[in-house]
Amino acid sequence: MTWSRKHLLGLEGLTREELTAVLDEAGAMKPVALRQKPRLKDLAGRAVVNLFFESSTRTSNSFATAARYLGADAISFAVAASAVKKGESLVDTARNLEAIAADVFVIRHGAAGAPRILAEHTRAAVVNAGDGQHEHPTQGLLDIFTIRETLGRVEGLTVGILGDIRHSRVARSNMWGLKALGARVILIGPPTLLPRELGSLGFELSEDLDAVLPGLDVVNVLRLQLERMEQSFLPSLREYARCWGLDARRLAAAKPGLVVMHPGPTNRGVEIAPAVADGPRSVILEQVTNGVAVRMAVLKLVTAAAAEGGR
Repeated sequence: MTWSRKHLLGLEGLTREELTAVLDEAGAMKPVALRQKPRLKDLAGRAVVNLFFESSTRTSNSFATAARYLGADAISFAVAASAVKKGESLVDTARNLEAIAADVFVIRHGAAGAPRILAEHTRAAVVNAGDGQHEHPTQGLLDIFTIRETLGRVEGLTVGILGDIRHSRVARSNMWGLKALGARVILIGPPTLLPRELGSLGFELSEDLDAVLPGLDVVNVLRLQLERMEQSFLPSLREYARCWGLDARRLAAAKPGLVVMHPGPTNRGVEIAPAVADGPRSVILEQVTNGVAVRMAVLKLVTAAAAEGGR
């Protein structure tokens, strides 16, 4: 096992060995996540605090479940009922929670870089659960874990990430992780949502879904993040669905073994048709299940690294 990091702030910069260590550990955690094996006690006596400054269903519940399956106390921090509403800073909030014996902070925040700031001002381990438009590393890891579990490998695959690349922290974590593990990554979407600068970082760009879809082994469909769009990036949702929506007609032109993914929540009928989301090629629900296993692995690894004085 090659993991010595006290914090997981992003997948950018992680080595193939580090990523593989997390994926392998998640594989060991999967039977527990499926409740095929009893809960573990690796984090018995530890406290995992969820600091969610943005709304979440899958990620927050997944982390809470992962903490409990490892024997930890899972504490959910209610921002709306906290001193944050009175002007208390993120760092002061964390220091006060640390004084009440928090061992791991899982933080989701609207500002990119918030997890890094927290990591610089706390003795606890910090796991990024999504920061602004920067990264969402555990979502990236669970997506990659699902690919590896479904197809048996990551290296050599061609993975398309389709949709709102510009505003997606999920896309960025997937990009870095997949690239480090040897996959070919194609970013697909309308030109207004496809940052050209990503092409200089080793990723392929395409505005034509129909042209690249037949060559994909995996397509990870992203939600249109309308709440983050401060200007008009699209003529209409109907036009988006026509040009970039994944539907049964397009799926017929894809490889028979194409794996369809979506990090959720889905805008059915916009970026993905219901028949595709619920169809035999979809692993969307498997992604949710795998999220618990991956987050168990991350919590276990960062806690162990913190105990050993990891960086």
